[in-house]
Amino acid sequence: MNYKKFKLQNGLRVVIIPMPSLESATVTAWVRVGSRYESDRIAGISHFLEHMAFKGGKKYKSAREVSELVDSFGGEFNAGTHKHWTNFYVRARSENMEEAFDVLSDMLLAPLLKPADIERERGVIIEEIGMYEDTPIAKIGEIFEEVIHGKTDLGRDVIGTKETVLKINRQDFVEYRDKHYNSGNMLITISGGITESKAKLLAEKYFGGLKKGNKTSHSKFSATQKKPQALLKFKKTDQAHLILGFGGSGFGHKDRFIEFVLMTILGSGMSCRLFTEVREKRGLAYSIHGDIDKYIDTGYVSAYAGVAPAKVDEAIKVILGEFYKMTGGNHGISEQELNKAKEYIKGRTSLSLENTSSVNGFFGVRELLIEKIETPDQIFSEIDKVTVEDVSRLAKGLFGREKLNLAVIGPYKSQARFEKLLI
Repeated sequence: MNYKKFKLQNGLRVVIIPMPSLESATVTAWVRVGSRYESDRIAGISHFLEHMAFKGGKKYKSAREVSELVDSFGGEFNAGTHKHWTNFYVRARSENMEEAFDVLSDMLLAPLLKPADIERERGVIIEEIGMYEDTPIAKIGEIFEEVIHGKTDLGRDVIGTKETVLKINRQDFVEYRDKHYNSGNMLITISGGITESKAKLLAEKYFGGLKKGNKTSHSKFSATQKKPQALLKFKKTDQAHLILGFGGSGFGHKDRFIEFVLMTILGSGMSCRLFTEVREKRGLAYSIHGDIDKYIDTGYVSAYAGVAPAKVDEAIKVILGEFYKMTGGNHGISEQELNKAKEYIKGRTSLSLENTSSVNGFFGVRELLIEKIETPDQIFSEIDKVTVEDVSRLAKGLFGREKLNLAVIGPYKSQARFEKLLI
């Protein structure tokens, strides 16, 4: 999969990934700002501002006008907020890409931010916060981030709190946009059935007017953890939700390919070790899987499970056992298991890249955060180099008790109960 990268005259970076066989394309605008860049007072403003972009701009003056335009060419549009970035995309037939650029640029470059819209959307976000609070499978990730990152910008929820969302005002939006929404802090990715020449023309026409500026920064995370940590959130539920994991390395670390293989062996697919031990052999969980989360300066590996409240202790012990098994000489990783994990990574990556929105995500996050793009073929080549010895070495360094963290949501009163399980 080939790509082209260039800058507009105002310094805005543009990445184009032509996919000539497709009749559709996606344009995504990325802003290198998320919840990590917020002060405590305006926590949640990145996410709030994402919502406000859809409420109308200078040309399309209301949410209805925006949605009617996108519907008129059968397109789809959406956005997302992360701790490091906010993105907005429009996907459409290739012949409608000018309309896609038109509406996307209007939303981002000239949002009206009408007071009445702000108040209505404030209520929507309050309800969204309530929805997550009532959905443990969605909330547990935020609880885990709180325990592993503590009282830092990484430990805060992306969405903010009801208290901070209620206080954010129009002037906060104006100042925040003025600081972060500029050519040096943004990126455009375009993938699908569009030529390089047309993509360049549209990018210059619709984003060439973006004001110049510089990349903004956030505070650096420094891990200080020296012993296992647990955090319990009491909730009357019929199922306990838990995430157990270890602090790790940041985005772009030299061992990231080994880490992908390690966590695939442990927690990806229906034949991985966690699925086999926790679900198939013991029937402790319906949903069980491993995960990797990366930020610029830190990261972690983890396992999620939803289990019967009475079985939570056993599930934690079994999951921990599978992590620790990887650190000893009896890890039992065969060449067959190693190769299966490698092919799983390559297969799932290839399947995800059949969608142009995902293609933009694959290339966009790398360029936005570390300004270094790796193609799928380059990644596959590095994955193929990973050995059993590499996996064993990394597991020994990664799965130390001093890096262990546990988050639990369920009908329990004693956090000390769970802390004891980690010793």
